[in-house]
Amino acid sequence: MPVLGIETSCDETGVAIYDDQQGLLANQIYSQVRLHADYGGVVPELASRDHVRKTVPLIQAALLEAGLQAKDINGVAYTAGPGLVSALMVGATVGCALAYAWRVPDIAVHHMEGHLLAPMLEANPPDFPFAALLVSGAHTQLIAVTGIGEYQLLGESIDDAAGEVFDKIAKLLGLDYPGGPLLSLIAQQGVAGRYTFPRPMTDRPGLNFSFSGLKTFAANTINAVARNAQTDADVARAFEDAVVDTLAIKCRRALDQTGLQRLVIAGGVSANQTLRTRMKEMIEQRGKGEKVFYARPELCTDNGAMIAYVGMVRLPSCTKRKSQLAVTVRPRWPLEELTTVRT
Repeated sequence: MPVLGIETSCDETGVAIYDDQQGLLANQIYSQVRLHADYGGVVPELASRDHVRKTVPLIQAALLEAGLQAKDINGVAYTAGPGLVSALMVGATVGCALAYAWRVPDIAVHHMEGHLLAPMLEANPPDFPFAALLVSGAHTQLIAVTGIGEYQLLGESIDDAAGEVFDKIAKLLGLDYPGGPLLSLIAQQGVAGRYTFPRPMTDRPGLNFSFSGLKTFAANTINAVARNAQTDADVARAFEDAVVDTLAIKCRRALDQTGLQRLVIAGGVSANQTLRTRMKEMIEQRGKGEKVFYARPELCTDNGAMIAYVGMVRLPSCTKRKSQLAVTVRPRWPLEELTTVRT
């Protein structure tokens, strides 16, 4: 039962095909990094225009990779939100039009549910229930997951998301866009303990995050020191350590609060190797038999594979509904509003 998935929520165009028996059959992705680099961030109008150019060729490439034809597809899933409205409209319009033409259901997918369930694409997926840390350029959330569509928000950032702050501090260090991965790269050359940054909101109870104060502290440090390559690396190391420690402390609290034995780390920032190492150490130090799960790095950032997978999971609830040409996207879409899927 192959499902085609289309992802166009921001600056990656992703198309994939997932089959409930054979797994991931195709995964095509095109990044717009070079397009937006000169502007230091994503320009929505440019992003949507590039999605228009790339989506159909990537669909053709995915079908070719999977060795399938249009008649073999049982459903078309697309990211309906959250994200940039003009970018979302491209994937949603193409997805609904194809589903209508192919006479199969169209499935509107929540972008963050895609990230949340991306580890299910691995050979050793987590069982329900589990606690999840969704950490990306737009979201930092802790969620208790008891099943598909059964999500309880435990805590979230009250200001900047972790990935957003990574990119902003990288920009202050003069790094190219996207700066987060580059900041992590130079942090590897930094001396631990040369600078000490605060671990925000860890001195009080609760599972919410706040990174705006840490961003200001890092900015003030950058402005106060004599800049050279080693100093920049030391600042990057101190900043990354502060963010990673904060995330680990909050995840530990979430496990204690919920009593869950499995922890999923998902979203673009989950590809960060320092974060993965720290979470592994935290779980091992606890000694409670808990386990941590991730998607492979290429499935942590935006991609069509996670959308196709969620589409496959939600397809049975859509089979009685005829596809329509009406297109609806939701730039803001609380995860808790999703319907439950019984498996």
